[in-house]
Amino acid sequence: MKKCLLLAPRDAVCHGLIMFLRAVLLVLLVFAVVAPATAAEFVVKATTIPEMKAVFGQVESRIVVPARARIGGSVRELHISQGDEVTEGQALAVVVDDKLVLQLNAADARIEAFNSQLENARIQLERAQQLRASGTGTQASLDQAKMQFDVMTNQVAAAKAEKTVIEQSAREGTVVAPATGRVLTVPVTLGSVILPGEEIARIAPGPYYLRLSLPERHAAEIVQGSDVVVGGRGLTQLSDQRPTSHRGKIVKVYPEITDGRVIADVEVEGIGDYFVNERTLVSIPVGKRTALGVLPQAIWTLHGIDYVRVVAAGGDVDVAVIVGEAFEDNGERRIEILTGLRDGDRIALP
Repeated sequence: MKKCLLLAPRDAVCHGLIMFLRAVLLVLLVFAVVAPATAAEFVVKATTIPEMKAVFGQVESRIVVPARARIGGSVRELHISQGDEVTEGQALAVVVDDKLVLQLNAADARIEAFNSQLENARIQLERAQQLRASGTGTQASLDQAKMQFDVMTNQVAAAKAEKTVIEQSAREGTVVAPATGRVLTVPVTLGSVILPGEEIARIAPGPYYLRLSLPERHAAEIVQGSDVVVGGRGLTQLSDQRPTSHRGKIVKVYPEITDGRVIADVEVEGIGDYFVNERTLVSIPVGKRTALGVLPQAIWTLHGIDYVRVVAAGGDVDVAVIVGEAFEDNGERRIEILTGLRDGDRIALP
């Protein structure tokens, strides 16, 4: 081709080839300009969508278990504070009862005394057996010595068992976590005097859910199994929190109305890092309405006004519209059109 371009003025064949290529390019340009551009169309149809209402939901834990002290005494060690994550069996605090040390000393003294008496009874039994074997002792003396030896043996065993009970009570001074979860409250401090069964901490193992309290007028529209949208953390508008919103489902609607409010529970994944009793906005369905929706790419904006291109018999017409919120129709995203379109209008898509 380079050779033809260089030799075009002197070579008739190359000159003819270049003229042919120019003609082909000219025909392609004419078709590109004259051929009409075809665009896809979208037919506007009325769709029934749920009427959503933003309400406050409060994060709660289905299970809240207390970690209780099994013995009374004073708190000598405290290893937790509010908000800590704990695992089942983890040591939370140590309760010490000073009387247990005195009881252990008394138990040791009793065991030593009984051991001495047991040794004396054993000597008496051996002596009675020797006398009986030689014929100088009586059978009654032997039986009495044997009984005394058995009594002292049992008393030593009982004293050791009592000591074991006291040692077990001392070990129960360590308060452990009854479940894995987050510590909600710690109502004691170092040095606090507590009674047996008193709470050392309250632990929320979950699972977490949202508790909704709705006005009585929405009682008929709240249906178990309905989908809801949960906003991100904080009390901002749901529209500002779309990137961090969660999908949830109403799992229970309580049959009793209290103080003019309907109570419902919502299960949501991904709220395990929320604070218990934290509030967040929840968008729930409270009814249904008919809406006209178009694809997002059908809307274009000029000088702050939204337009769509309507296909008409005399040609396409740009119509100004007022848009509403986005919704889903059969898994596809739609933008609601409040005014400007009618059911059955054909929209030209770019």
